[in-house]
Amino acid sequence: MTIRPWMAALATSVIGIFSIGYLAATTYLVLRDDLIGGTIARQARMQHEYEDRITALRAQVDRVTSRQLLDQQVVEDKVEKLLQQQSALWSRSDKLGALAASADTSEDLGDEASSAIDPLAFEKPADAKGGAEAIEEIMGLNREAGATPSRVSALAYAPALPETVSDRADRIFSKVTLSLKDVERDQMVRIEHLTSSANRASEAIRTIVERTGATLSAGTKEAAASKADGNAIGGPFVEPQDEDPFGKSLAVLDGALLELEETRDAARKLPLLSPAPTSDVTSNFGNRLDPFLGRLALHAGIDFRVSIGTRIRSAAAGTVTTAGPMGGYGNMVEIDHGNGVVTRYAHLSVILVNVGDHVRADDVIAKSGSTGRSTGPHLHYEVRLDGRAVDPVHFLRAGTKLAGLMN
Repeated sequence: MTIRPWMAALATSVIGIFSIGYLAATTYLVLRDDLIGGTIARQARMQHEYEDRITALRAQVDRVTSRQLLDQQVVEDKVEKLLQQQSALWSRSDKLGALAASADTSEDLGDEASSAIDPLAFEKPADAKGGAEAIEEIMGLNREAGATPSRVSALAYAPALPETVSDRADRIFSKVTLSLKDVERDQMVRIEHLTSSANRASEAIRTIVERTGATLSAGTKEAAASKADGNAIGGPFVEPQDEDPFGKSLAVLDGALLELEETRDAARKLPLLSPAPTSDVTSNFGNRLDPFLGRLALHAGIDFRVSIGTRIRSAAAGTVTTAGPMGGYGNMVEIDHGNGVVTRYAHLSVILVNVGDHVRADDVIAKSGSTGRSTGPHLHYEVRLDGRAVDPVHFLRAGTKLAGLMN
């Protein structure tokens, strides 16, 4: 067989291929463990890199979540604080309403009382759980759809510079806090005005009454004593607890209103009403010519022009001490009003009360006549302080002036 060159080249190529394959297989078998180890190491490195990346992403997510939770907690704490302030203002409003109701006694006090009953411009929240919604509703805000509780929608106006959620929340809470402080200041101003008005009314009552010659100090003490008897209190003295300015102002207002009410109670015991409201005074208090002797004599009261049978009314509440004939007075009723104040109603035709009866102001106690030392039908009316006759006109004028301060 003739060996051609191409045959030699083919044989050489086949032998070379088999040799290379043999060498490659031998090398693979020798280096297989190193190659597998390297591949495994590369895969391990890639896995560790992925795990580190995942851990970093999880940490970032945790930080974002923690920041959101912290912002939410801060917002909820601020909301809770604002709700406490609003609740305090609401309770103060209730107290003001109760005190204003007792202060509604004159036109001046009544106007102030009506404006102090509802000083809050907000609605009372249901509970702390809905605090964020309540504050947002007050401020006219709406939550974004799908937003977290810590995210607050933008206000109606857009800020010039970008601001964070925390900045927006701080601005909102600052506005609400300032609004609540304005309400608190308004309440304090109203309390001071009510206190001043009550003190002025009490002083006015005392001044008017003192011009009659009577004094209200004893009456006020008796009123306080009677209240203490009806609702006994006591205990060892302990220094008062520290109060906020509102509590102190409220205590001062309560004291002023209590003093005013006691002053009124004492003034109501005085004979400020007319025993014959529709009748004219025909003879005043003081020296005059005696109609029987024709010489100067003291007229210890005033006379009202009334016809026989006119109903005579009590000038104030009190206890009947005399009811019957009494010398020149004729048929007379005497009423003790306490604190040394006594009124007498003389020349009566019919007496409708008995000794020991307790009468109220404006109660009908008798009918007029002309009994005793009298020249004709009329009512002789006297007011005595500690047994001394005083001019009843002073009390009638005081009653007219006090009409607007006694209701």
